[in-house]
Amino acid sequence: MRTLSLFCLTAFFLFSGFCGISSAALEAGGVQLDLTGHMVGFISLIIFLLAYAVVMVEEVTHLRKSKPVLLAAGLIWGLIGFVYASNGIDHVAEAAIRHNILEYAELLLFLLVAMTFINAMDERLVFEVLRVRLVGAGYSFRKLFWITGALAFFISPVADNLTTALLMCAVVMAIGKEDNRFVCLSCINIVVAANAGGAFSPFGDITTLMVWQKGLVQFHEFLTLFLPSAVNWLVPAIIMSFAVPPKYPKATVENLHLKRGALVIIGLFLWTIITAVSFHNFLQLPPMVGMMAGLSLLKLYGYYLNRTHNHNGPSAFGEEEQIGDVVPFDIFRKVARAEWDTLLFFYGVILCVGGLGFMGYLAMASQIMYLDWGPTTANIAVGLLSAVVDNIPVMFAVLTMLPDMSQGQWLLVALTAGTGGSLLSIGSAAGVALMGQARGKYTFFSHLKWSPVIALGYAAAIYVHFLVNSSLFRIG
Repeated sequence: MRTLSLFCLTAFFLFSGFCGISSAALEAGGVQLDLTGHMVGFISLIIFLLAYAVVMVEEVTHLRKSKPVLLAAGLIWGLIGFVYASNGIDHVAEAAIRHNILEYAELLLFLLVAMTFINAMDERLVFEVLRVRLVGAGYSFRKLFWITGALAFFISPVADNLTTALLMCAVVMAIGKEDNRFVCLSCINIVVAANAGGAFSPFGDITTLMVWQKGLVQFHEFLTLFLPSAVNWLVPAIIMSFAVPPKYPKATVENLHLKRGALVIIGLFLWTIITAVSFHNFLQLPPMVGMMAGLSLLKLYGYYLNRTHNHNGPSAFGEEEQIGDVVPFDIFRKVARAEWDTLLFFYGVILCVGGLGFMGYLAMASQIMYLDWGPTTANIAVGLLSAVVDNIPVMFAVLTMLPDMSQGQWLLVALTAGTGGSLLSIGSAAGVALMGQARGKYTFFSHLKWSPVIALGYAAAIYVHFLVNSSLFRIG
């Protein structure tokens, strides 16, 4: 990557003179410059595409995805800054990048609180107890196929779809690790269900969160996507269920209890969600303000758990302190366990896409997609693109374009961007994670075999959205 960076910078300095900083594309005079026809724009596009190519082969190279996009963001904005400084235009690029950083800061603080709560519940064994109880229930493979899919669909709107998928995959692996067919079909079902469930809630996926925080769709309006999302999952699930082997796994017995304070932390998380929604809907404040207020309650309760750590035995809420639980609850450890690589990846993506948009490329793309193609075709294409490219930069690009669309179209792009990633195993974080967790059993090609069925669910979901939400497609 260092060689690539030096090459791009060298190419810029060599060719900027030939392309002419004062060409027709650079209308100097203290305003935003159109760099789409300038060498700086071409180099920035190459940098971003190369960086994203490195991200897509993360499973092969084991290079964390944040590293190439962070470098690309720095290079792109460095080139932008050089052009504007060379033309004597002050503060325009600075104001633009500060706007991108503000958008990232709101997303970062929101996700940091959500991840901290999820980590706290994980440490209090909430998810592990759920796994143990499902494993020991003695259900058939087919019934477990439906239970894990349904749980993935209904948990992902509250927790993120990645955490939900990993939890359900752990259940599937614990129960049927000897039956590769059951594991494979269940993993596909979980990925589709988790992505579909995340589409009808701002908390279920980064793309829906960005749309909500932008104020384009209100919290309760996402619920209109429940039926289309359910169809997106149920159509392929019904077809795949006939291929699940009609067997019963060996029942296992494992005694595990929630740690002290687990139920209170769940309650605090739900209260935090209510606070974030209320701040946004009724006080017109960013949702992350409510999330940070909720984090303060978790920190205060963590203080209480620490002060009463030596009080063993059942608590007032029925949980038990686990034998061997010698480490007190530490809120800062939960913050440290947040997916920092993912959070830094978001920073790189937002600044890269923001830089390309500042150059004029997103306006060009918006002209082609939303005016020439039309919003329906464009939004369906966004979902198909998200099967190959991560849906976060795709959605951020759409939000940066900010096309004039009806409420129904904004809900459509939230639906397609959230569920389109299910078409391929590499199309969502849930799919990539499960390929690692169920290595050898759930693979790219095993998922690809069922892609036509998943595509049928994708098309059916879009049709149902137009059918049940037709009144939302009127502008004005």
